[in-house]
Order: sequence, then structure tokens, then C-alpha cells
Amino acid sequence: MMAERCSWCGTDPLYIDYHDTEWGVPVRDGRDLWEKLVLEGFQAGLSWITILRKRQSFRAAFDNFDPYRIARYDQSDVARLLGDAGIVRHRGKIEATIGNARAFIALEEREGFASFIWSYVDGDPQQNAPRTMADVPAETPVSRQLSKDLKKAGFKFCGPTIVYAFMQASGMVNDHVRDCHRAEVIRELSEV
Repeated sequence: MMAERCSWCGTDPLYIDYHDTEWGVPVRDGRDLWEKLVLEGFQAGLSWITILRKRQSFRAAFDNFDPYRIARYDQSDVARLLGDAGIVRHRGKIEATIGNARAFIALEEREGFASFIWSYVDGDPQQNAPRTMADVPAETPVSRQLSKDLKKAGFKFCGPTIVYAFMQASGMVNDHVRDCHRAEVIRELSEV
């Protein structure tokens, strides 16, 4: 019998693997969280599968998402990235990533990026149990507040919809539908 899963991943093997191994797993490392937030920002206006297909190229182009290196990027790096066909070549998103690296460092030094992010759910993943994907919101009051506070801290490309997708991807919320074989797995991972 075939495992039930959330309908959004369709039949693409890359999407299925992402759904079955990564989406919704709680991420507690600040740098890994930052990478997810950056990639969600690049996804704005595009499909997530586009970003997944380019993720390794993004990692290569952006020094494996090392915010300390990216924070030192200058206009020659922007030009290099705009010429890289392996990534999404959008000047605003590239420049936002550089600025977001600087904002990440400031937040990391002040209170810890992971601590800041996870404080919005009191450190514990929110367990939702949607019947269908139609029951999953695009944004929530928590994602609106986190978005607002990230922007106040200097982040860009972090609107409430992007932030909610980030919260789902990083396991801050469990939005696997009830019949999905990952729903209970993620719930159990969240209790550890």
C-alpha cells in the first residue's frame, strides 16, 4: 500500500524526498534556520520545487550560506551572483540576502537567532492537524508578528506568507495533513 502524504508534493521524486525527510522536522540550529529563511525569500513568486532544484547551486554560490562570509559581500559579489544561472538571479533578493546576513549576525550576537525564532512558539512546535491542504493558512497572527519583528531587525523578503512557509519548513508548526504518514512522525520528533 502506498503511503499517504500531503498533496502539495505531487509525484516529483525531489519534492517527495523533501516532504518525507525534511519538511516539518524541527530545526534548532541558527545557521540552518537562516538558510531556510533565505531560500523561502528567494521562492517568493516562484514554486518551491524551483528552489529545491537549485538549492545545491545556491549553497555553492552563497558560500554554503555562511552569514559571516555573505555579510562581507560587495557589488562584485552581487554581479557574480547575477551572472550565476544556477540560482534565481534577482538583484533585490540577492542584495536582501547580504543585508539579511548582517541582520542575522546582529541578532545572533544579541540573543541567538534560533532562540529568537523559536520564542514565537515558546520553543515548542505547534501541532496542527489539518484535514486537507485547504485547511492550512497562508499566514497566521504568529507569522505576521515574526515577520514584523524580523523587518524591524533589518531583514527583507520576510513577509508573513514567506515566514509561515519558513515556520512550516523548519518545524515550528506541523502542518502535515492528518492522513499523511509524516504527521505523527513529526509530532513525535517535536516531543523529543
